[in-house]
Amino acid sequence: MSIEWIKDGQKILAVVITAEYQPDKTEFITPPDYTQQIGFIVNKKGKTIVQHLHLPIERTIVGTPEVLYIKSGKVEVSLYSNEKKLVVTKMLNKGDIVLLIDGGHGFKMMEDAVIMEIKQGPYVGIEDKEHFA
Repeated sequence: MSIEWIKDGQKILAVVITAEYQPDKTEFITPPDYTQQIGFIVNKKGKTIVQHLHLPIERTIVGTPEVLYIKSGKVEVSLYSNEKKLVVTKMLNKGDIVLLIDGGHGFKMMEDAVIMEIKQGPYVGIEDKEHFA
């Protein structure tokens, strides 16, 4: 499966996009109301995107959605409900992307790995996380 929506009941915890996913047209995976957007922009050679600025629109964001890109290696991700119960464990491989939307998560490196993380800032330090066993 190229795109997998992982749920706890009706609540979406994460979206996994495998390295094999290759869209043939521009599309956004996430709905417009998500606080973190993932889309694929598909263009033909010679196409241009008009120069632009993004306006300073104030947004209110609750939570810290994260996008992780597995640059190299193999990583096991465990996804938890908001009640800290394990929902599923998935293997992420080189080139895979996971959008962490809700609930908790943990990682185990199955091989040496480089993970690129993209999340909303500013970083507020230790107050951002609650660790659990």
